[in-house]
Amino acid sequence: MFVEREASVGEPTSQERRNAQQGDKRILGNVVQCDGARATISAYAEDAEGTVTGLWTVGKMISINLGSTRTVGLVYAIGKSDRAWSNEGQNPIEVSIELIGEVRDGTEPGAKPVFDRGITTYPHIGAIAHRIRSRDLQAVYDLAGRHSITIGTLSQDEAIDANIAIDDTLARHFAIVGTTGVGKSTAVSLLLRKSIQARPDLRVLILDPHNEFAASLPEYCVKVDSKTLDLPFWMFRLEEFAEVLFRGRETVAEEVDVLRDLIPAAKNLYRNPSSGSYVRRGSDALTADTPVPYRIADLLKQIDERMGLLESKNDRPTLKSLRTRIESAASDPRYRFMFNSRLIEDTIHETIGNIFRVPNHGRPVTCFEMAGMPSEVVNSVCSVLARLAFDLALWSEGRLRLLLLCEEAHRYMPADPRLGFAPTRHALSRIAKEGRKYGCYLGVVTQRPGELDPTILSQCSTFFAMRLANEQDQAIIRSAIADSSASTLAFLSSMGQREAIAFGEGVATTMRLKFEKLSREFIPGTAKREQTLPAEAGDDVDLAGIVERLRNVPKPQQSIAFAETVDTSRQAGDPDYRKPAAPRVQPDDDFDMRYGLRPSTFGMRQQND
Repeated sequence: MFVEREASVGEPTSQERRNAQQGDKRILGNVVQCDGARATISAYAEDAEGTVTGLWTVGKMISINLGSTRTVGLVYAIGKSDRAWSNEGQNPIEVSIELIGEVRDGTEPGAKPVFDRGITTYPHIGAIAHRIRSRDLQAVYDLAGRHSITIGTLSQDEAIDANIAIDDTLARHFAIVGTTGVGKSTAVSLLLRKSIQARPDLRVLILDPHNEFAASLPEYCVKVDSKTLDLPFWMFRLEEFAEVLFRGRETVAEEVDVLRDLIPAAKNLYRNPSSGSYVRRGSDALTADTPVPYRIADLLKQIDERMGLLESKNDRPTLKSLRTRIESAASDPRYRFMFNSRLIEDTIHETIGNIFRVPNHGRPVTCFEMAGMPSEVVNSVCSVLARLAFDLALWSEGRLRLLLLCEEAHRYMPADPRLGFAPTRHALSRIAKEGRKYGCYLGVVTQRPGELDPTILSQCSTFFAMRLANEQDQAIIRSAIADSSASTLAFLSSMGQREAIAFGEGVATTMRLKFEKLSREFIPGTAKREQTLPAEAGDDVDLAGIVERLRNVPKPQQSIAFAETVDTSRQAGDPDYRKPAAPRVQPDDDFDMRYGLRPSTFGMRQQND
């Protein structure tokens, strides 16, 4: 086959692309069957000299010459009708193709070919077919001047860049799906890097359940985890606050009703300390969902006052249970990111600015690491962040562009409505349905699209489908792709590393591509894997440190009356834990001091000198 890669001056008449010295049977096939979507080509497996060629292979594009236009098709099946191979003579084969569109030359000399989806003139029986040339292949994937970025190369021809329209990909939401280990996280890191370079005004919030993206975007990213997150409890809506109090279990309607009544009173006490528990009814009245500060002490005081009322005699068990829940959550060290502030202040500007990078100070990406957070509070926090992202984009009137990227999205938006957290689902669904109108975009990354809410998935207009082995997951993707490219998904279960099938608004037509190769230090999870390499002989596991992190309890401070100079970075049991002048017990040689245990731990008296 002859492939032209040089600049062309147009083809006013003939569409023939063979050299004059080549024989008629060199590379050509002929159309022998055609319907509205597919066609069959008759060809030979060998060339005129009897050498078997790879010109007709599955996944390659071909061109059918119709004179003024060239019909483009994708080979999805190939075979011999008699299922037999002959070593003598040429072997006739049947090539099944799916019709994609048409390529026509420009009207002016030297103009680039133009590709149109759909077929206006169908191939006739006997029409000549051959492998598509490079210039026509570029026309098929041309984005017609849209703002684009290069994310890799075409699988069919690595000399041609794979481009996507970045504005349409972001504004209409996108999804990256693929089984474990095919390179989804690496593709996400590459897309984020390219997007930030193309759209410097873009701000990104990554919901990272595995704590792996921060190390892959070191120059763009700010890391937020359970220790550095500052999300005050008063920024939670009633449903989200109840989810925290009930720790993921089913809520009690009576207790939620009490909260709905008393939280506005506590907010009013914070704003007007001298007004008592009177709640104003009017246009400026506060509700349980208004993000206005209040004190937990005021809320508990309201509960105590209601318990003391004579008419609340029957409600006292409910009030007592609610009070216990609030005290338990407020004192839980795992929830210190909500209740840690001793001085309640209106810090909503600082909180939102830190999380959503306003101003960004050269780091527009926030990586929210959730691995260290209690599972029962993750849903509430994700709901708050998704809701705030939409509201910020809405009230900024389009000046703030936000991308919310959900890794392992099926955890927050499961297909089963009985699973997950309804406010989280509603907040993300609102972004998916209305976000593009206000500049709030959604990116979905999942390995199980079959377990993802179909409403969310249907709102994603650009898909990057990597290798999927599960039949249910393949069916979900098959239902989202256009009928004219359905045969492309036959490759889903056999694609290689870094390969993906891209389709939707962000690409000109369905495209099989191979993502660019990232440097090792920019691949998500690489740093973590290097830290977890097998330990060398003689290296013990730091059990004391593991237990300390497991408990997640801050070390108690000693009383002022018995104050002693102690280095807080050392643990009890270390040789220089106390200052040298203090008397200390000399342990026996055979006593194990590795885990901070002293002889007095076992009831032994202190020895006096």
